[in-house]
Amino acid sequence: MFHDILLIVVGLIIGIIIGFLIARTVTKRYMKKNPPINEEMIKALMTQMGRKPSQKQVNQMMKSMNKYM
Repeated sequence: MFHDILLIVVGLIIGIIIGFLIARTVTKRYMKKNPPINEEMIKALMTQMGRKPSQKQVNQMMKSMNKYM
C-alpha cells in the first residue's frame, strides 16, 4: 500500500519536472521564431510618441528587449 502511494507521488513529481522543462523549451523556441516586438514596431511606437527614431536608438531598444527574453 505505502509502496504504491510512493510510486504515484514520485511519478507525479517526475512528470511535473519533465513537463516544465518541455514547456520552457517550446516557449523559448517559439519566442525566438516569433519575437513579440520587432524594429518596425519600435519605430512606429517612437513615431507615435512624436520622436524621429535613429537607427542607433532602435538598436539600443532591441538590445534591451532581447536582454530580458
